[in-house]
Amino acid sequence: MHLSALRELVEQWDPHPTFFELSLVLAMKHFSERQCELVILETGMGGRLDATSAVPADIAVLTPIGMDHQEWLGETLTEIATEKAAIIVPAKNVVSSNQLPEAEAIIRQVANERRAPLTFIEEPLEGYALGLTGKHQQENAALALEALHAAGITLNYETVKAGLSSTQWPGRFERLDPSAGEHSSAIVLDIAHNPAAARALTENWLTEFGKTKAHLILGAVEAKDIEGILEALLPIAEHLHFVPVNSPRALPPDDLATFLPEKAPPFTIHGTLQSALESPKSHPALITGSSFLIGEVKALHEEASHRVTTQ
Repeated sequence: MHLSALRELVEQWDPHPTFFELSLVLAMKHFSERQCELVILETGMGGRLDATSAVPADIAVLTPIGMDHQEWLGETLTEIATEKAAIIVPAKNVVSSNQLPEAEAIIRQVANERRAPLTFIEEPLEGYALGLTGKHQQENAALALEALHAAGITLNYETVKAGLSSTQWPGRFERLDPSAGEHSSAIVLDIAHNPAAARALTENWLTEFGKTKAHLILGAVEAKDIEGILEALLPIAEHLHFVPVNSPRALPPDDLATFLPEKAPPFTIHGTLQSALESPKSHPALITGSSFLIGEVKALHEEASHRVTTQ
């Protein structure tokens, strides 16, 4: 099915399918035509009402559950966990990261109700060189390997070693210039856009850069916990640069500054991303707060066009 045919099919539907739902249909059609032996789907948001729940699954994998998308998933961690735990399939294996107590309780309850064998990952993966930095990535690697095992997929040691060491993830503590060290030319990109991700980012920064703080370039869209994100990031910020994001849902830089506590580091309001990138810096730069913002930075770096989305 081509995009034009799909558009014609759903043109009169009410409600109209979302961008994510249409993308999923195209992806599944592509996977079917290619006769893929293994398909890994990440939910778009939540789980209970997510489009990916329409696809039969052999295993459910739950990464750390935190406060995010509260306007859709609920105001408490218990409510959010209830939405996300709904991806658990009756009688099929479930593998979960170590969770906060409220989330763990819900996962255990749903798995028990659905008679789904449940495994929690308690320790990070040790003894392997990872292409992704940070303790949270060691935890993610342990989760991935356990998920493979639970799904009955057998890989030898050399394959696992090569895969983990060569894994790259654009926008996840990505250095624009890997050769740059702890000086002002280093630029790190991370799409952290909620407090939990921001805390992981701060921990990773401290591991990689030690006491060297960052010129923090931050942009965000509405409905995010900006206060929580800033609280997590301020310990590593030498100076803050608030920038606009090229999205209809962007928060103005002036609004972002209102979330700062009284004793925050100095900050600058920028009218454009380019202005923040060109400002003099005596410390490495950390650009974060939105996947849209990271997309803009990468487009500028690669001298490519950046397409605006209404999503």
